[in-house]
Amino acid sequence: MTLFQALVLAGVVVLLLANTFRIIREYDRAVVFRLGKFVGVKGPGFVWLIPFIDRIVRVDLRIHTEDIPPQDIITRDNVSVTVNAVVYRRIVDAERAILAVEDVAFATAQIAQTTLRSALGRADLSALLMEQERLSTDLQAMISAQVGEWGVEILSVELKDVQLPEQMKRALARRAEAERERRAKVIHAQGEQASAQRLVESADILSATPAALHLRFLQSISEVAAEDNSTVVLPLPMELARLFAERPKP
Repeated sequence: MTLFQALVLAGVVVLLLANTFRIIREYDRAVVFRLGKFVGVKGPGFVWLIPFIDRIVRVDLRIHTEDIPPQDIITRDNVSVTVNAVVYRRIVDAERAILAVEDVAFATAQIAQTTLRSALGRADLSALLMEQERLSTDLQAMISAQVGEWGVEILSVELKDVQLPEQMKRALARRAEAERERRAKVIHAQGEQASAQRLVESADILSATPAALHLRFLQSISEVAAEDNSTVVLPLPMELARLFAERPKP
């Protein structure tokens, strides 16, 4: 046997071995076709194949992230917004993921885009801004119902960003400012009301106790006199004025 024949024989052996034995990783599955006919799913680990007759298609079972590009949506109250989201999916049935759809990743992304526009178009702006968790749950259920027959499981759908037109942003800012002013006025009015109520209660207590009223009067004089360069004007008690007014003339 010549050297050339030996090299050719070694190449044939290596080629046969390469097409006979495959190693499938833990997170992969091998969908096996024999002469074009599906014969089963193998893996993980060491897989034996019939050379040049069996062909395999590897399927990744790990969680994949599908970024939905920004979608222009008109809400139920006729507001134009731009929304983008992210879908977390994984393949749970390798057979259906290969046999039921041509490109499972592309098909899932297209279903997610159309479902996003359809579902959010039925919601109003306030729900889109305040109830994103509920809308995400609804989107997950709707997408799962459509891609489940392809062996795909939708783990989560998250709304990443909601972009509003500039006019709508200014309108919402004015609305928020007006709401803050309203709350400030309500709090101020409640404080004034509480203060007036306390003054009424204090006046009732002082009017019922003349000694307390007199002590409060002296305390006020002491506080005023403590100031520098202050002039204190004491009012004439009504009892003293009445005494002079009722004094008989000589």
